[in-house]
Amino acid sequence: MDLSHLTTENRNQKTMQLDELSIEKVLTLMNEEDHNVPESVKQALPNIEAAVQVIIQSFQNEGRLIYMGAGTSGRLGVLDAAECVPTFGTEPEMVQGLIAGGMQAMTVAVEGAEDSPTLGREDLEAIHLTANDTVVGIAASGRTPYVIGGLDYANQIGASTVSLACNFDALISQHATINIEVEVGPEILTGSTRLKSGTAQKLVLNMLSTASMIGIGKVYKNLMVDVKPTNEKLVERAKRIIMAATDCTYDVAATQFSAANEDVKLAIVMILTDLSANEAKERLTQAHGFVRQTIQ
Repeated sequence: MDLSHLTTENRNQKTMQLDELSIEKVLTLMNEEDHNVPESVKQALPNIEAAVQVIIQSFQNEGRLIYMGAGTSGRLGVLDAAECVPTFGTEPEMVQGLIAGGMQAMTVAVEGAEDSPTLGREDLEAIHLTANDTVVGIAASGRTPYVIGGLDYANQIGASTVSLACNFDALISQHATINIEVEVGPEILTGSTRLKSGTAQKLVLNMLSTASMIGIGKVYKNLMVDVKPTNEKLVERAKRIIMAATDCTYDVAATQFSAANEDVKLAIVMILTDLSANEAKERLTQAHGFVRQTIQ
C-alpha cells in the first residue's frame, strides 16, 4: 500500500527536529500550523453548502444524518451526533455516528475493522438505511475501506452521499455524490491526523450539523430553542433563552417554561403570541417548527 502521495502522510519540513525543540517552540509551531486549518475549510464552503442542503432535505423527508468513519474520524462523527441531542432536542436516531469496530472503538482500537468494506455495509444495514437518509463518510486519508463500503451501499439504495477527506483527489470522493476535501498540509507529527486533519473535520462537522438544524427550525435568532433541559444548568440556560428571545422577566420565563412542559420553543411562542400552550403548539406545527414564521 503506497501512502507516499497522501499529504496527510508527508513529513512537515518545519518540524524535522521536533524532538529537540523546547516546549515553547513546539507549542508555537502547533499554533502556527493550526492557523492554516480555517482557511483550508473556507475553500471547501461551496461543497459544504451543497452537503447541508441534502441533509436538510433528508430531515424534511423524515430521513437521518449518518456519519461513518474509523479511528479519529469515526470518533468525531460519534461526538457530533451525540451533541445534537441536547443542543437541538433531536431524537438519538436522527443523527447517528458509526465507527468501524463498534462503540468499543471509541476508546480501544479494533484491529482490522477499518479495512473491511463489508463491515461498512453491514453497519448501515443494521440501522436500516433508507433512500431518505444522508450518509457522510469521513476519512482523513480519504481511502478508508470501511467508509468506501458504506458509501457504495448508500449509493446503491439511493441515499444521499457525502465524503469528507483531508487530501485532494481522495479515493472516497469517487464514491460520494458530494465530496468535501480539506487539505491542511502535513501534520507536525508525521501521520498524526488527530491534529490538523481532526481539527478540520471537527470544523466541517460543526457546520454540517448546525447549519442543517438551523434549516429545519431548531434555531430562533441565534438561540438554540429546542435545547433539552436535562440538568440544572440546562434548565437555567433554557430560562435565559426564553428571556433573550422575548425580553421577558425571569419570573415570566420560569412560569411559561413550566406551563409549556419545559419546551423552550413553545414557551417563547406562548409569550410572543399570548396564546395557550395548545394554540401555540398548533401554530408551531403549521409553521413546521420555525418560531419566526409562527409569530409573524
